Amino acid sequence: MVELRKRKEPPPAPEKPTKKTTATSKLAKVKNAVIEKVEGAINDKAPAAEAPIVGQTIDLAAFGGEVETHDGSKTSLKQLVDESEAGIVLFTYPKASTPGCTTQACLFRDAYEPLTVTGLSIYGLSSDSPKANTAFKTKQKLPYPLLCDPSYSLIRAIGMAKAPKGTKRGVFVIAKDGKVLACEGGGPKATVDVVKKVVDEMGGDSSKVEGEGVEKAEQETDNA
Repeated sequence: MVELRKRKEPPPAPEKPTKKTTATSKLAKVKNAVIEKVEGAINDKAPAAEAPIVGQTIDLAAFGGEVETHDGSKTSLKQLVDESEAGIVLFTYPKASTPGCTTQACLFRDAYEPLTVTGLSIYGLSSDSPKANTAFKTKQKLPYPLLCDPSYSLIRAIGMAKAPKGTKRGVFVIAKDGKVLACEGGGPKATVDVVKKVVDEMGGDSSKVEGEGVEKAEQETDNA
C-alpha cells in the first residue's frame, strides 16, 4: 500500500494594511504638523526679555550670549566690559546705512571724544552682517566698532528687541562693575543725550559736544 504524503500548506500571506491604519497614520502626521506650527507661532510671539533696570547690577558671565564685531571677531558683553576702562555704551539701531541709523551713528561719531573722556567705550549694535556693518563703518568713518547680533541674543537681553523680529533704536550703558547706568529707547539725538547725561554724572563734560551735530549728521545722510 502506497502512503500518500501530505502537501505542505503555504505560509499565510501577510495582511494588507487596512484603510483604518492608513487613515490613522495620516492623521498623526497632520497632528504633528499642526503642533509644530502652533509651537512656532507661540515662539514668534513670545515676549522679549525685560529690559535691565537702571541701578541694577548684572551678572555678566552668561549675559547676552556671543556676538561678532564688524571685522569678524567673536566677543561678548562680559569681554567688552572687562576690556573697557570704565564701562561701555551700546547704541542700538535697526539697519545699517539707512537714514535714521546713519544720523544716529554720525552723532555718536561727532561726539566720540567728549563721550569717551571718562573711560566709556562706545559700540554700535544691530542684527546686520559683518559685511553690512563694515561698509557702514567705512563709509561714515566711524571711530568705534560695530557689533553684529543676527540671533538677537544681546539685543534681546538688553530689552531692545522688537517683536516678532527687529531692533529698537535705543542705548544701553553699563559700568565696569556691571551696574546699569542707562537703558532706554529713543531717536538718534535722544540716545546721544542719554550718554551725555551719564558722562556728566561721571565727572565728564558733555558740553564740548558740537551743538550743530544733528544738522550736520542729517546733511551727511541726505548726501549719502
